[in-house]
Amino acid sequence: QVQVVESGGGLVQPGGSLRLSCATSGMLFSIHAMGWYRQAPGKQRELVASITNGGSSYYADSVKGRFTISRDNAKNRVYLQMNNLKPEDTAVYYCNTDPSNGPWWGQGTQVTVSS
Repeated sequence: QVQVVESGGGLVQPGGSLRLSCATSGMLFSIHAMGWYRQAPGKQRELVASITNGGSSYYADSVKGRFTISRDNAKNRVYLQMNNLKPEDTAVYYCNTDPSNGPWWGQGTQVTVSS
């Protein structure tokens, strides 16, 4: 059974930083491209960053230059370093494969950027 657990969210002031972590189990992690997604209130879930099994990365224009995705295949984890956070980054953040696999969504971690 695949499990995905996101952590590291919280309340941060504009301009601050957070590092999200996603722990996975039950999947052959190293073969999958992994993505970080977010869903703000009233909006659709969107892909913000992804990383292939070879380490190539993609970023949505809205986070390019501020977010960095990384992975540790030995630990079956994927990370999202978020710097210079803005109020519009407020959302629940999820990780999943890219493209996403429906049954593998976790509970997400809330990120709130507010002064």
